[in-house]
Amino acid sequence: MHLFDKETYINRRQKLKSEIKDGLLLFIGNEEASFNYPANTYAFRQDSNFLYFFGLDLYNLVGVIDVDADKDYIFGNDVDIDDIIWMGPQPSIKDMSAKVGISNSDTLTNLETLLSDAIKEGRKIHFLPPYRGEHKLQLSGLLGMKPCSVKDYVSLELIRGVVKIREIKEEVEIAEIEKAVDIAYEMHTTSMRMAAKPGRVEREIAGTIEGISLAMGGPVSFPIILSVHGETLHNHHHDNTIELGQMMVTDGGAETTMHYASDITRTVPVGGKFNDRQKAVYQSVLDANVKAIEAIKPGIEYREIHFLAAKVLVEGLIKAGIMKGDVQAAVDAEAHTLFMPHGLGHQMGLDVHDMEGLGEDNVGYNEKTVRSKNFGTAYLRLGKELKPGFVLTVEPGCYFIPALIDKWKAENKHSDFINYDVVETYKDFGGIRIEDDILVTETGYRVLGKPIPKTIEEVEAVMANPL
Repeated sequence: MHLFDKETYINRRQKLKSEIKDGLLLFIGNEEASFNYPANTYAFRQDSNFLYFFGLDLYNLVGVIDVDADKDYIFGNDVDIDDIIWMGPQPSIKDMSAKVGISNSDTLTNLETLLSDAIKEGRKIHFLPPYRGEHKLQLSGLLGMKPCSVKDYVSLELIRGVVKIREIKEEVEIAEIEKAVDIAYEMHTTSMRMAAKPGRVEREIAGTIEGISLAMGGPVSFPIILSVHGETLHNHHHDNTIELGQMMVTDGGAETTMHYASDITRTVPVGGKFNDRQKAVYQSVLDANVKAIEAIKPGIEYREIHFLAAKVLVEGLIKAGIMKGDVQAAVDAEAHTLFMPHGLGHQMGLDVHDMEGLGEDNVGYNEKTVRSKNFGTAYLRLGKELKPGFVLTVEPGCYFIPALIDKWKAENKHSDFINYDVVETYKDFGGIRIEDDILVTETGYRVLGKPIPKTIEEVEAVMANPL
């Protein structure tokens, strides 16, 4: 089991106590999950909030923070001889708890007693939104409510406290994310080199780079998106044969042994050389990526950087003859969303979409910055003002989605800014996305990890050495 020093976890819990007025804070750890019969389980992944505050990467644990008594608990059952036969000797819950600075450990039965007494005393019990069915059932049993009504008792006070603490990354966390980016370097340069050979099936490449993540740290941080049909934003279909003339998107990241994530996207020409049409669109996206990164600093709303990236993209698409008219007017009208119908990025850390389980609006927005309801812009996961310690992605893209093109053309939508006759000739193009992981510093930004090739020249140089 990989842990930070116990003071890290003690300090995190103390910070959380200072954000919550009173009551008990209840953190349900994950259980094992079966995929086709009970004993055949998915690789275990601990709940990220439990990991953050309690650190223990083992199933069937529950953490409790008593704000009023200033006491922390871990509840779980020690293994018996039947478990040891299959798992080997395991440290006791008491010994593991001590490693994260907790002296109060007990059985799950006594957790029920603690919570029952608290309910009788009329004390508040705070918990976060459950995202697994078994969490709802466990909370239902522990707190005496119907599973379908559990969501009605989620603590907004606890959500806000957790977001405030988790979104400012500690130095130990930044170091872990950089390790994850360095693994992604190996994944993406391998993907580039494999894409230099037309005729491969996508799953050969996707499977190879997932193996790199497993060999160098942990599992991938999300199912790999790898496709010559990059116009489908989250394309997990890997059965296409890659051919000359196509662009191949690889969106993939790794988890470290501490479960911190990277999230990198690169797009390359199958065969290793960009043609002129590919170069024009690719450079537009690359310029948007670079200019957006350069604009990152504390105090600026990320939504503002999102629209800056859109403006740079439109400038490039006008040069390519795909768009027309006044750049700022096109962005103000959100005509660019035909080509980039998603947001510029999101926070990341223990979750690749960090804390998304707490609600995107609770993480990416606040009272000052309200989420847009407009097409495309509504998908911006992070809009609020940036602070030092944020880690976020910058991932502009350009996609030619035939169904969306047909819809807008039929509606004559934004025809002042879109050359539909030219766009028709790009329906076979696919998509391009370029993504990096960025730390907001006290004065600006830092691109995390070993730089992963992304200029036209760098990509072609890597692909000149095929695998």
